[in-house]
Amino acid sequence: MSSSTVQSAWSGAPQRRTLQAESPRYGEKLIIGFLFLTAAISVGVTTAIVISLFQPLPGFFQEISIVEFFSETEWSPGYTDPKFGVWPVVVGTFIVVITAMLVAVPLGLLSAIYLSEYAPNRVRKSIKPVLEVLEGIPTVATGLFAFFWLRPFLEYLTPWLPWSGIFSTGVAGFAVGLIIIPLIASVADDAMRSVPRALREGAYALGASKMRVALRVVVPAAISGIIAAFVLGASRAVGETMIVLLVAGAGSPSLSFNPFEATQTMTAYIASRATGEIAVGSIVYDTIFAVGSLLFLITLIFNMIAIRFVERFREVYD
Repeated sequence: MSSSTVQSAWSGAPQRRTLQAESPRYGEKLIIGFLFLTAAISVGVTTAIVISLFQPLPGFFQEISIVEFFSETEWSPGYTDPKFGVWPVVVGTFIVVITAMLVAVPLGLLSAIYLSEYAPNRVRKSIKPVLEVLEGIPTVATGLFAFFWLRPFLEYLTPWLPWSGIFSTGVAGFAVGLIIIPLIASVADDAMRSVPRALREGAYALGASKMRVALRVVVPAAISGIIAAFVLGASRAVGETMIVLLVAGAGSPSLSFNPFEATQTMTAYIASRATGEIAVGSIVYDTIFAVGSLLFLITLIFNMIAIRFVERFREVYD
């Protein structure tokens, strides 16, 4: 075969074409531009929030030593003899978060296991929308419920516990746990239902019981999604404001690890101070941004740790 024949045969071979159009339509260009604009707006708004949050910090730490901020154990910036040790509000926040997770993690995970592995389709179609509606209950309503009913009821059931006053950090954490149960249950259920059916059938073929399949096969296979649900719940608990403001108290915080006493969290401090009564640019005004920045960094660290954990244990199925 001559070279000219080979060249003509090669030129006549079908050319490989990509699925993407060579000249996109104007409508597609408009959609792509709109999607890019929305993404750019979200990034820009987030950047602006971070800048506005951290902008007053240099002036604040010029007047207040960062060592005092992280080493002192008294927090009373608005008093005659001000103290700027942030640990009381940090400890109060962590007591609320830990209590909330102790309530929400087991109940939310068990609810997800029931919805994914045990509930009939008719029951699941009824319960799942109810859970999603419960996520939208105003937190101020939950706070009022916890303050006027839950706190006295728990004290009535457990009179031997060292209850002190009308406020309680533990009850606030319990109420926050109640509001994040639907979030954890819904996200964990979606993660467990995404596990391939073949894994369940293989375990059943080996003689495993339904509970063993759920705990030994489905939960480990969906662990990345379940951890993501826990992180979302913890982030919701860290940022909760109205419940802790109503139930845990908004007075002068004290460094106390007792969940039966009143204390103040970071979000409660921000909500109680950001009322327009403080002079802009004053040191008390800047404490709002200092506490808010610390809250932002804590949430960011939690999410970074969770992302690393999810990437380490993530399971990918074809």
